[in-house]
Amino acid sequence: MQRMGMVIGIEPEKITEYKALHAAPWPAIVERLSRSNITNYSIFLKEPENLLFGYWEYTGHDFEADMAAIAADPETRRWWALTDPCQRPLASRKPGKHWAMMEGVFHID
Repeated sequence: MQRMGMVIGIEPEKITEYKALHAAPWPAIVERLSRSNITNYSIFLKEPENLLFGYWEYTGHDFEADMAAIAADPETRRWWALTDPCQRPLASRKPGKHWAMMEGVFHID
């Protein structure tokens, strides 16, 4: 299992909308994440900096294939059409990525 953290900005005027979407995520989105070996997924908001911190645990064996399956899913693409305009990607993210992945530096059970 891999613990993964990521960060992205959020447009201040979209915070209420983003929270409402995530208060009732579509079942198909949750199911697709599960089928792609994503578990224990949480998103946190930090104001007034307007940053979102995402955390998940990946339990699969082919991360790139699982991420490609998520990206190809029609319902996920519809979901992203709603959530992406709320987000403000960081300039420091890797080319072609929306969220900026973070390096894990400490963990304790």
